[in-house]
Amino acid sequence: MKHYQILSALLTYPEAELVAALPELEAGLPVPMRAGVASLLTHLAENDLITLQQEYVQTFDRTPSHSLHLFEHIHGESRDRGQAMVDLMEEYKKHGLEMCPDELPDFVPLFLEFLSQLDREEAGRLLGDAVHVLAHIGRKLAANGSVYAGVFTVLEGLSPVAAEELSEPPVKDMDEALETFGPGADGVEPLLKPATGGAQPINFYPRGTRPQAAAAH
Repeated sequence: MKHYQILSALLTYPEAELVAALPELEAGLPVPMRAGVASLLTHLAENDLITLQQEYVQTFDRTPSHSLHLFEHIHGESRDRGQAMVDLMEEYKKHGLEMCPDELPDFVPLFLEFLSQLDREEAGRLLGDAVHVLAHIGRKLAANGSVYAGVFTVLEGLSPVAAEELSEPPVKDMDEALETFGPGADGVEPLLKPATGGAQPINFYPRGTRPQAAAAH
C-alpha cells in the first residue's frame, strides 16, 4: 500500500527532503494517481522552499475549511470528536503505529500512513469511512484553486464507497484542541473521557447523520 505513504508525504509540511524525493515519489505512484497529483508535483518542484512553506501554512493552518484534521470538520470541539480520536488512537495502537506526542490522531497524513500499514481490504474499509470528510476537504481546496486538491481527488477515487456531502460544524482554533487533548491541571481529560458501554466504532460522522453508503458498507 505504498501509494498511501506517498500521498501522506505530499500532504506534509514541505521540507528540503520532500522536494529532493519528488522524483522517487512520482515514480512510486501508478500512472492514474500520478496524473491526479501532477499539478502538485510540478508546483513542489518548481517553487522555492520558503514559498512552498508559506503557501502550506496559509492553505492548511490559517484556513480552517482546509484543515487536515478529519474530525474538526464533523465534530468541531464536541465530546464526540474526543471519543472519535480515542477510538482512532486505539486502532493505531492495535496495529503498532506509534504517534509523536504532539500529533493528533485525526491528522490526514498520519491517517494515510496508518492505511499504508494495513492490508488492502482493511485499508479500503477505513478509507470508505473517512472518504466523506476527505472529499469535503478536497472540494474546499478545489474551490480555492489549491494544487493540493488533487491528492484528495485521488483518495476519493480509491474509496470503495461514494463520498456524501457533510454539514459543517463550528471550527475552533487547533491550539485549543491541542490544549484540551490531554489532562488539565486537575488531571481530568474531559474531551477524551471514554464513553461508557465498551469499545465504540470510529465515528467519522456527526451523531445521527451517518451517510447511508457508509452505513451499508
